[in-house]
Amino acid sequence: MVILSDSYMGIFLPENFSIRIHKFLNKLIEFPFIEKEELMGIFYLYGKNFRVSGTLELLSATNIAKKTMEQLSKDVRAIYNQRNILLDSEHIRENYMKRMLQISVETKNENLSGKELQNRIYNDPNIVSNCYIQHLSYYKKDYFFELYKPFSSDQIPFDLRNKLEGRMVLLGFNVANSGQLPFDTPLSPFLNWMENH
Repeated sequence: MVILSDSYMGIFLPENFSIRIHKFLNKLIEFPFIEKEELMGIFYLYGKNFRVSGTLELLSATNIAKKTMEQLSKDVRAIYNQRNILLDSEHIRENYMKRMLQISVETKNENLSGKELQNRIYNDPNIVSNCYIQHLSYYKKDYFFELYKPFSSDQIPFDLRNKLEGRMVLLGFNVANSGQLPFDTPLSPFLNWMENH
């Protein structure tokens, strides 16, 4: 199985991210729609459907995670250097709307309900990663990542074994290190979010 095509990402903090992106797209709120002191948490799940098994897949997922971290850092710097132009609410909204139209066209033959299409849009990797990068750049925030190797059954709660056993997870937060998080471990808020989604 190709790990890249068996991957998934999203924002798990703040928990009401999809509500905020909906309000932003409908011009009910402006950018930034996440406050400076609010925690943002982003995740990348590798082996979503078929798990990460074997040395080759483990190396592949690790390599993809490293490239993801490098690209995100590069994008944060690029946006920061042009922040007056690129972090304008209308500019951001226009780019999100263009992506929404692309998704609508791409999914035209899937007969998605309005709610399913909305869910696809609010969890779109381009929109989610851009939102994370834009907020980091806007607030000039530090950030860190933590990569978890494939979980064994004893590392995760019983009710999450179907979703996480054998999977790798990359977590990112908008603070400098795990010591600045109000959780026992960086994994805690993600596991909590997974139990409810």
